[in-house]
Amino acid sequence: MDKIKIQTVCGFGCGSSLFLRMKIEEVLKENNIKADVFCGDVGTCLSQPCDAIFISKDLYSRIEGRAKVTVVPIDNFMDKNEVATKTMDFFNGINKE
Repeated sequence: MDKIKIQTVCGFGCGSSLFLRMKIEEVLKENNIKADVFCGDVGTCLSQPCDAIFISKDLYSRIEGRAKVTVVPIDNFMDKNEVATKTMDFFNGINKE
């Protein structure tokens, strides 16, 4: 399998998506998982090739039902436990396929 690509998404692709990217990268490093994590904005995220989109719960409705990849809504980017749980749930789900 190629390296998994995760897109973190916020309104403009340079603020909270960068913070979320760093949190996900921490979780991946702690669990010895390799993946490419990159930032995107809600307006163009559906056109970027990736395996999953991690997005704020507030913006989730803007892409819900239109994405061809797994979309993971995050309630609180500051909550490392939530980010870690949802990241690991995503990876555990793809390992079962």
